[in-house]
Amino acid sequence: MLKDIFGKRRRYASIPSEQGKMDVPEGLMQKCKGCNKIFYTKEVKKSQHVCTNCGYHHPLAAWERIDSLFDEDTFMEWDAGITSANPLNFPDYIEKLEKDQQKTGLNEGVVTGKGLIDSQPTAFAVMDSNFRMGSMGSAIGEKIARAIENARKEAIPFIIFSASGGARMQEGVLSLMQMAKTSIAIKRFSDAGGLMISVMTHPTTGGVSASFASIGDYNFAEPGALIGFAGRRIIEQTIREKLPQDFQTAEFQLKHGQLDKVIHRKDMRNTLSQLLKLHQKGGE
Repeated sequence: MLKDIFGKRRRYASIPSEQGKMDVPEGLMQKCKGCNKIFYTKEVKKSQHVCTNCGYHHPLAAWERIDSLFDEDTFMEWDAGITSANPLNFPDYIEKLEKDQQKTGLNEGVVTGKGLIDSQPTAFAVMDSNFRMGSMGSAIGEKIARAIENARKEAIPFIIFSASGGARMQEGVLSLMQMAKTSIAIKRFSDAGGLMISVMTHPTTGGVSASFASIGDYNFAEPGALIGFAGRRIIEQTIREKLPQDFQTAEFQLKHGQLDKVIHRKDMRNTLSQLLKLHQKGGE
């Protein structure tokens, strides 16, 4: 009887040893920022970094975006050697750029070039928020302006995916000048009959949202993307009112006429392909 009472010992959860923690490969698992559910990284990559549980769209690196849209081995990069300088001698700026170059494998926060989407040629630019939060400096503005000019000369459409925290403070007014440079390039392209498709991803803010990201012939966004100029807190303090919970989301912008459509990542390639076909000579 005593054996029956004391024989069964309560089991407690054990804490993994440091060695046990070290045995788990880094990067094997990934937590969704939308629902906090944990997935194998392989599963996340298969779904193009979209959560299969809540639909949250995690940021895509520049070359991951290119691989998801373009026909295999058709993308040719332009102006890969253009990098930022330090015109204002901002402390530690060059060191930070070099650190991001090593981390991302990019020379700057945007990749430009041309390739085929369902056998249809298009010029392309994609910003990468992993590089200085996609902030727009003089090199990014120059690369985008050159890509638009190339599209005009070759008479092909231009597609841009934006992801940016705004202007790059380390370059001061030179960064702000990129808003005008890119907008003028788009005006020349439009006057020549060019087609521009802009897709805003999370986040697209500041000077980028106030310039080239918002003046496409078609303005799209991914679900849940943060889109706006000034931050929510600054606006609330200025107008002394509480803003709606969904303020500055892609869905809010669509509702208020600032976007043409919010497109799920799995449908993006097909949507772009259909538009390119529609705007071909003789397209219907």
